[in-house]
Amino acid sequence: MRSGPLLLPVVSALAALMACRPPTPPETPPPEPARLSALEDRGLAPVEAAPALDAPPLLLTGARVMTAAGATYDPGWVLLQDGRIAALGEGSPPADSAARRIDLSGRVITPGLIDTHSHIGVYAAPDARAHSDGNEMTSPVTSGVWSEHAFWPEDPQLELLVAGGVTTAQILPGSGNLIGGRGVTLHLVPTRGARAMRLPGAPETVKMACGENPKRVYGERNSEPSTRMGNLHTQREAFFAAERLLRDWEDYTRAHERWVQDGAEEDPPKPPDRDLARETLALVLRGDILPQVHCYRADDMLNMLQLADELGFSIRSFHHALEAYKIRDVLAEKDVAVSTWADWWGFKLEAWDGVEANAAMLAQAGVRAVIHSDSAIGAQRLNQEAAKARRAGAEAGILFTDDQTLRWITANPAWALGVEDQVGTLEPGKRADLTVWDGDPFSVYTHAELVFIDGVLRYRRGDGSAPWSDWTLGREVTP
Repeated sequence: MRSGPLLLPVVSALAALMACRPPTPPETPPPEPARLSALEDRGLAPVEAAPALDAPPLLLTGARVMTAAGATYDPGWVLLQDGRIAALGEGSPPADSAARRIDLSGRVITPGLIDTHSHIGVYAAPDARAHSDGNEMTSPVTSGVWSEHAFWPEDPQLELLVAGGVTTAQILPGSGNLIGGRGVTLHLVPTRGARAMRLPGAPETVKMACGENPKRVYGERNSEPSTRMGNLHTQREAFFAAERLLRDWEDYTRAHERWVQDGAEEDPPKPPDRDLARETLALVLRGDILPQVHCYRADDMLNMLQLADELGFSIRSFHHALEAYKIRDVLAEKDVAVSTWADWWGFKLEAWDGVEANAAMLAQAGVRAVIHSDSAIGAQRLNQEAAKARRAGAEAGILFTDDQTLRWITANPAWALGVEDQVGTLEPGKRADLTVWDGDPFSVYTHAELVFIDGVLRYRRGDGSAPWSDWTLGREVTP
């Protein structure tokens, strides 16, 4: 190509164009990068908002107040204001309070009970195949599905939970898969959709499983996993894939920061493609989602803890965990809660070596023991299940106070779900979720008489009001 004098007119023309170009427009901030988010709402308001609070100030007086925070006031008082616990104490309440007073002499006030393991709403009543929405057993790893998207707020079992004193519950996928999907923590108030029932600020959770269930489901299909070896192999592969996705997001974030620093003149870097299953596990690795792991045998739990150590995440709670007593020192050191039953055992081989003192032995060792239900019936009597677990401990020489036992169904499950700053104990500033019992809450003769959620009376025993669910409307049995 010839050069020299022939290029001079072109250069001169370009210089003239540059000299007369319009001024640079005012600098605008570069767009924010896409983010890997535990609850990706893309800035959209929910279709159905949570119910507006109509919680007039109330002063509950004269009852025995069990706080689950180390103190019991007998008699005591609790002031509810703006959906929160404003104050509480022993003896006479403030004389200058303008709140409406309710005399609860002879009753017992506790925090609302919390069930860490429920399938209500995803296995709704009446029991039918049409209502079987808890196990997406099409692949051993379905971490991209959410139980919220299968939850039926018309399930008549919900009101029965509240009638048992339960105010918060974690609704989980089943245990047919190694990673069954995300759970959801719900405040048990009547709504038309699950999103509006979410407990505000509750972290996301994910249901995982080990042992017999996944290997049976997929072994019967002659596919992996069909053994415990296959279980761990598939779990590790899924998390390694999520680890790669997390690195891609970190690389993208750094590239976006460099793009901003360089003046954002070029096209912005492209974020990684969406992969809902890997995103859930990537958020587990980042600590944003709390793993809830179905496990029975001690060796299975140790394997899962080793997997967590290998990949750098923490297990929040083992569920069922009938052999947890065998590794209670390890669980205490790792700060892993155990959500278990009082006396279920023996219904399959991995449940054979359970002991009724499991919860008591765990609590004695410093583990956060939780009594859960995994049953729409058991969830209606969590207070009695805790009493049974304490009795089994006493027979083994391990004694607990009422306050310590109450924590198994209030404060400890709140921690397992990451909501201990909001619920689980009666303390100023926390949500006004509380249950009023007509006697000793650990007696089989006692009923929940009143249940408040966010300071609103949601249940009164025997008041004859219309049921929450349209499914039961008109089907009530009347004397």
